[in-house]
Amino acid sequence: MRVDPHVNSIAQLAAEIDVIHQQAVNEYTPLVEGILRTRSQDTRQIDQTLDDLLSFCCFEPALDLYRRLCRHYWDIDPVATASHVYAYRTTWDADEGRH
Repeated sequence: MRVDPHVNSIAQLAAEIDVIHQQAVNEYTPLVEGILRTRSQDTRQIDQTLDDLLSFCCFEPALDLYRRLCRHYWDIDPVATASHVYAYRTTWDADEGRH
């Protein structure tokens, strides 16, 4: 049976995306862990990290980092945290808007 070359191309792209997602988690894990460990209150750093992580939240380990950082941020700035949660929901929540 002959495999469609488009299927192979799509499979290759999917594999490359997985690698990029894992690289992002590898890069952001120490940053998030550092913020949590030091109980950082640096709102600029936290906001920037959440903004950057949002792009990778379709990947469960990145979403876990995002959630952990949001939980930390809630006690510092609940309004900003709520906007990050809303950004996640409008970007990634497939059930949003379905009733």
